[in-house]
Amino acid sequence: MTRSEGPPAGLADLIAEADGALVRTVDGLDASAYAQPSLLPGWTRSHVVAHLALNAEGLAGVLHGAHVGQPRPMYASGEARDADIAALADAGPAELRERLLAATGRFAEALAAMQEADWDGRFERTPGSPDFALANVPLMRVREVEIHHADLGTGYTAADWPEWFRVIVLDSMTRRAYPAPFGVRPTDLDRTWHYGEGRGGPLVSGTSADLGWWLTGRGDGDGLTSDNGTLPEVEAW
Repeated sequence: MTRSEGPPAGLADLIAEADGALVRTVDGLDASAYAQPSLLPGWTRSHVVAHLALNAEGLAGVLHGAHVGQPRPMYASGEARDADIAALADAGPAELRERLLAATGRFAEALAAMQEADWDGRFERTPGSPDFALANVPLMRVREVEIHHADLGTGYTAADWPEWFRVIVLDSMTRRAYPAPFGVRPTDLDRTWHYGEGRGGPLVSGTSADLGWWLTGRGDGDGLTSDNGTLPEVEAW
């Protein structure tokens, strides 16, 4: 069996930076802001914060299980995940703040405890679901933090994503299925990304932030141009 190389070096520090910015945003919300709609359909800001806390707890549990040799899924079930988000979203701002802060700390501790051999193997999101490489956990977490930070709709937007994260988003979205191939060429990065099976199709241009936001299924493609006049179809992440 090929040994996993583990996550990219330095990613733990970048996660800590992203978590810190998220926690500061959440701490700065007044009580009434939590009940206001987020940018995610059907979710308030409380739902987004609850999801981010529970995601950190779930991924911390995955890492700890791998570290101690007791593999475990991220969530007990899809239904339990949804019910836990709804329940925590109703808990109130003070509990949400405390839970998020504790969860980010728990994830950081679990990540720091991982040894090289611990990264071998895979884990399930829920029992019986498709599995993922353990080495992808840090990338999964930083995507959740940065994208959902912008989903809060509090002033932090894709334009605030650091360049390293914009590259992660553009890379990550290549792994999704698309109805037809297309490419994107950021105006602020010297590189072209290709999506879908094969090559060809329209070439979409814009800033890496606008492209990343659109590729996650958010917004209406404002600020983007396609060389055939039509933006390709993408689904929400």
